[in-house]
Amino acid sequence: MESAITRTAAGVRGVTGLVVVVAATLGAAEPVSALWLVPMLALELGWTLLYLRLAWRRLPLRRRLVAGDVATTVVLCLAQRHLVATEALEGGASWIAGLVTMSIILAGVAWTPKVAIPAAVTVAGAYLVGMRLAAPAQDVYGTLVIHLVQIASVVLLMTLLRRSAASADAFLGRSARVQIELMVERLRREDELRQVSSVHETSLHTLTMVGLGTYDGPSATLRAQVATDLSALERLRDRPRADSAPIALDALLEEVAGRAKGLEVRRSLIPATVPGEVAERFARAVTEALANIARHAGVREAELVSCRRAGEIRVEVADEGGGFDQDRLPPDRFGVRGSILDTMRSLPNGGAEISSGCRGTRVSLWWRP
Repeated sequence: MESAITRTAAGVRGVTGLVVVVAATLGAAEPVSALWLVPMLALELGWTLLYLRLAWRRLPLRRRLVAGDVATTVVLCLAQRHLVATEALEGGASWIAGLVTMSIILAGVAWTPKVAIPAAVTVAGAYLVGMRLAAPAQDVYGTLVIHLVQIASVVLLMTLLRRSAASADAFLGRSARVQIELMVERLRREDELRQVSSVHETSLHTLTMVGLGTYDGPSATLRAQVATDLSALERLRDRPRADSAPIALDALLEEVAGRAKGLEVRRSLIPATVPGEVAERFARAVTEALANIARHAGVREAELVSCRRAGEIRVEVADEGGGFDQDRLPPDRFGVRGSILDTMRSLPNGGAEISSGCRGTRVSLWWRP
């Protein structure tokens, strides 16, 4: 949801920027200075193209881009007397006023309230100062009140949306865990059925041979076969409890990758059998990693690889998206910490680490038998 909101905001900001450039050019009249207007519009057009690129490629909104946009809007506000005609200033309908509103909205969308509110107030204050410099007789306090209402409304709306998104993410996380448990249980039952079928067929074959009189006297071969059948039956009787029964990890991860929505997942998985609890932990972490790629990385492809290395079973999920800074994750982004790192690190002999940068993100998971 948040990704959709940010992409929409980027698209609206890009369209607004184009309208602003056209309006500023057509409305250039005294006392507008071409020496000021041309470079400022070139700067504004540059930011506009960046926003349009984000919206076109469906990439997430970058906080650094919003910070640059806010700084640019502040400069434009302070230079209003060189950029906006007097009639537009007096009417309160200048092209810069539209940019102020968009900057307030983008600050609320991109940042949490503790950052968004000071940034938006700075923009509103710069607009007030610029109006005073350009038209000292103009009443700016009504406009300031409107901007403050906009700030409060955007911050409140985004706070509610983020809380709703966190609740939705928690619900989806619980649903994903239930699906994983169902997949694990199904694979476990299939394995049990194969074992029972194998034992049944082997034992039945031995009894059939005895009943048909194939062995009419003591036979070392028969004794060996009976011993083998009894051993298989004892193993079946003494098999571990359900939550630690072995599971084919590669089969489980194949299903997890196939359920990833909005992603093409390239897989290279080695055959590996692990206890059920271990398989569930791997599946939960991989599910969250793939969901994060779909929601935040801005790409439509991912890679899922498993291997054995130095006695460990390792699983890696990688993408070529924009990456992120783990130290700056907001508190409501529980998925990375809880569903990936804590899930694997709380497993005996298990672990996880995430490396992320401008060339992509790699989630590494491991467990040592």
